[in-house]
Amino acid sequence: MSAPCDIQKRREIVFHPLPPGQIEPALALLNQLPGLSASELGPVSVQIEYCIGEHCLEDVETLLWRQGFHLEGSLLIRIKRNLAYYCERVQRENLGKPAPRTKNYPAHMEAWTKRPHGDHDETPAEWRQYK
Repeated sequence: MSAPCDIQKRREIVFHPLPPGQIEPALALLNQLPGLSASELGPVSVQIEYCIGEHCLEDVETLLWRQGFHLEGSLLIRIKRNLAYYCERVQRENLGKPAPRTKNYPAHMEAWTKRPHGDHDETPAEWRQYK
């Protein structure tokens, strides 16, 4: 089970300097989302806090991009962004319930042992015995 601090995320979203004035409309949009708080971090960056069960960075940045905001695209920012996407995706999968078992494993194992399945040696028995 994850501790509450593991599922509370604090991320930085960096906007491209052009066009200017993206921060205020982005803050207004982000603060409308339930369970997410946003604050200005700098002239081109915003800090967001959210629970991983409700939001993920990828969805938030996709929302901003679809609304016409221009996010920073430098190599370092893209690497950080994709690492955060991957980590959050894995963490969200791990928070979910495990998939139910759909196979009856003992029955499959019994059928496997009774059926020839290719794990046999084609060498004649007299050649396999050391005399």
